[in-house]
Amino acid sequence: MDSNEFFPPHEGVSLRELAVHLGAELLDSSAGDRIICSVAPLSRAGEGQLCYLRSRKDREELASCRASAILCDASLQSLIPDHIAVLRIATPHTAFAQAGALLHPIAMRPSPFTSQAGGIHPSAFVDPTAKLEPGVEVEPMAVIGARAEIGTGTRIGAGALVGSGVKIGRDCTIAGGASVVASLIGNGVIIHNGARIGQDGFGYAPGPAGMLKIVQIGRVIIQDNVEIGANTTIDRGTMDDTVIGEGTKIDNQVQIAHNVRIGRHCGIVSGVGIAGSTTIGNGVMIGGASGVNGHITVGDGAQIAAMSGVMSDLPPGARVGGVPARPLKDFFRDVAAAMARSDERAKRRGDRNE
Repeated sequence: MDSNEFFPPHEGVSLRELAVHLGAELLDSSAGDRIICSVAPLSRAGEGQLCYLRSRKDREELASCRASAILCDASLQSLIPDHIAVLRIATPHTAFAQAGALLHPIAMRPSPFTSQAGGIHPSAFVDPTAKLEPGVEVEPMAVIGARAEIGTGTRIGAGALVGSGVKIGRDCTIAGGASVVASLIGNGVIIHNGARIGQDGFGYAPGPAGMLKIVQIGRVIIQDNVEIGANTTIDRGTMDDTVIGEGTKIDNQVQIAHNVRIGRHCGIVSGVGIAGSTTIGNGVMIGGASGVNGHITVGDGAQIAAMSGVMSDLPPGARVGGVPARPLKDFFRDVAAAMARSDERAKRRGDRNE
C-alpha cells in the first residue's frame, strides 16, 4: 500500500512545524525541514511518513522502518535508528492522534458519497417546515422531516432519515443510511453509517391476550462531540430521556436501551449491550461484547473488561471482568484455577489412555 486513493497524503508539513503543533521536542534540529505528509505503521513507514513507538515490544519493527520521524517518550528514544528523526513527547499515542487529524482531515468524519460540493441535492427531500441554517449539506435521497432544525456545517448523508421535530446542532455528520428520530443532538456529533437513533425502546407488559406494547414517548439527547459507530442503536426513553454525555465515543453495533444515561467522555466498544434505565458515570470504559444489566449504576471511572456481565452496581473506579463481573484480581485468580483444573483433567485422561 504505497498510495491511498481513499485518504490521500497531506501536501506536507515540516517537522519543525509539526513539533510545535504537537508540543513535542525535535531532538535533531537539523531535521526540522523534513516534510511529513502522512502517518503509517512502524513496519512499513517510509519517507515523508510519521509513526510512533508505544512499547519496547514493537522494537523489532524498527529494523524495516524508513519513516522520516517517530513519536516516542524519553524511555524509548534510544531505540530509534539514527536515520529517523525523534519527536519526543510524554504522550506519543495522543500526539499521534493529533498528527493524524492534521495530516488526514478528511478521514476524521464520514466522507460524502458524491462529488457535489455543499448544498441540497435535487433528489433529497426537505420538508417545507424544516429549518436549515446556511451551510447545511444534504446528500442524495436523504429525507428531512417536518419541523426539523439543522445547524450550519452539518452534513446529512445519502439516504439518511431525519425525523419530524429532530434538532441537530452545528458541524455534525449524519452518515449515509442512518436514521434519527425523536432526538436532540448537540454540536460536533458524528453518527456513522446505518446507526439507528431514537426508535422505540423494548417495553412490553403481559396481558391476557399476550404481550402489550408500552408506549415509548421519551427522547434521545446526544450532547456535544459524541461519536456513534456504524449500526449502533440507541432507543428513546419510555417517558424519560435516553442521554449520551459530552465527548463519549461509542463503537459499532452497540445496543443502548431506553432511559439509559451515559456520562461524559466514556468509551464503549463494539457488541456491548446496556439494558434499560441504567446509569453510567463519567469516564467509564466498557470492553467489547460486555453486557450491563438494567436499573443499575456504574460509577465514574469504572473499567469493565471485554465479554463481562455486569449484574449489579459498580462503585467509582472499579475494575472488573468475567461473568458475573467481579474485581479483576478475583477474575484472573478464577481463570487460573479453572485452567489448572482443565490441565489436570487432560493429564488424567492421557494417563488412562496410555
